[in-house]
Amino acid sequence: MALTGVMPWHQATWQHLTRLADGGRMPHALLIHGAHGVGKEHLAEALIARTLCASPADQACGHCHSCSMLASGYHPDLLRVSPEEGKRQIRIDPIREVNRFVSQTAQQGGYRVIVVSPAEAMNVAAANALLKSLEEPGDKTLFILLSDVPSRMLATIRSRCQQWSLPSVAFEACRGWLIEQLGSADEAYFWWQVAGGLPLLAVELAAPEERALRHQIHDSFEQLVRGAEPVSEAARLDRQAIDAILWYGIAWLEDLIRLGLSGEAAVLHNPDLEPLYRQAVKNGRVQDWFRLLDYAREQRRLLAVGANPNPQLVLEAWLVRWAALLRS
Repeated sequence: MALTGVMPWHQATWQHLTRLADGGRMPHALLIHGAHGVGKEHLAEALIARTLCASPADQACGHCHSCSMLASGYHPDLLRVSPEEGKRQIRIDPIREVNRFVSQTAQQGGYRVIVVSPAEAMNVAAANALLKSLEEPGDKTLFILLSDVPSRMLATIRSRCQQWSLPSVAFEACRGWLIEQLGSADEAYFWWQVAGGLPLLAVELAAPEERALRHQIHDSFEQLVRGAEPVSEAARLDRQAIDAILWYGIAWLEDLIRLGLSGEAAVLHNPDLEPLYRQAVKNGRVQDWFRLLDYAREQRRLLAVGANPNPQLVLEAWLVRWAALLRS
């Protein structure tokens, strides 16, 4: 099944957006934010299509000239801005293009739509350059900014957008969709737990390559508990997967802290790792796990902005800190 259209759990949000549009009350700039895997891109794409459509109903008609152009991959009244291939930041030149685009008349006589994703990837110069267009967008202009972590954006950008937060999703709201994707209720529930209530991420994590990576990281952490050398364990892991390794480490630390504070297995997102957690809880104090969690989050943030070019050193330092805690 293709992952297209508004996700079932976002139908109420979608109806709210369409009521704003149909009532002529759509703001000129939307900041749609939520964790990776919640489905914000699908919501945004549906909104882009409906905004550009010549005859929209509940969603875009899919048949008009505008919809056909969009389906072909090019629409003259749509501008997408994202980091260049191989880069992590959005620099100022693409934003200058946005400013030129906004000053032009829409070729199809309707809206001009500008999509910036991920919006937190804009460097300071780019973000400041975008402010002018956000402040003076002109008629029939819609900015859609997508963000995983809006706190990393300039406050001045956030304040000029109407913010739409997409939280994690209750299992019952995505149960049918996940069963269709993953084949069984047990699989659906397990991967929904692992993903922290983010359905599209659950499908990603359940893919064979991602399952294998999770198993490999789990094995490395078990080896650390047993006294393995952290630099050797780092060498076993693929440094190209450093972001995923840190993501898992953060998720597992959050589980460890939940277990350490409550003692209850029911709070875990990764219930299959409970034996590993209980061993780790015996060896470290909760405040130490919090410090390690802060370190992991900061390393992941630095990697996201390209501030640390050596993932192998990040991986080694991360596992050395884990091992030190386990043996303290």
